[in-house]
Amino acid sequence: MLYKPKYVMGLSFTIFPSWNAKYFLGNKQYSFFLSVTLTNKIIMKKRTFLIGLVISVLFVTGVSCDRPECKNTNPIFDKYQPNSEVYKRELAEQLKNVDSNQLSYWLKDYEEREGQTYLHFYIQGDGLCAVLVLTMQQWDKLERFKEVKGQGRFNAEFVNLKFEIQQDSLTTNFIYQTFDRMID
Repeated sequence: MLYKPKYVMGLSFTIFPSWNAKYFLGNKQYSFFLSVTLTNKIIMKKRTFLIGLVISVLFVTGVSCDRPECKNTNPIFDKYQPNSEVYKRELAEQLKNVDSNQLSYWLKDYEEREGQTYLHFYIQGDGLCAVLVLTMQQWDKLERFKEVKGQGRFNAEFVNLKFEIQQDSLTTNFIYQTFDRMID
């Protein structure tokens, strides 16, 4: 005979609060306590559990999209590092030849080097697949982001990222301006 429990533990409620507490509060003991407390205290009927599980699965698969894969065809982007002058000059040249409305940007890294802060972005679209290193001289819409050094936002998409290309005979720099919105 199959055992059919009348009540089922609320799995969909134990995953997300624990993840939120761990990554946004940074306290592993608190996230464990929160997870255990919710698991022990939340008991649901089977039907409610199934609805919660379906919603959770839809949330995870629908909202947590990753950036699409892109294949680099430019040998310079393969051979040099994104912060090298050769790489930056090639990227500046490629940006002149693409439709900026077709480009997408995802945060890759936060870097502090020699007293300057840089944000690294995956940049792709319209045949371009590269890494853009932005120099942060001002933090419009990213004040809190600066305080936490980008934690919790890696791989977030920045819609309509704006930057200025400053170029002379010796150096090329990409200077952050602003963005419209962030999709996390």
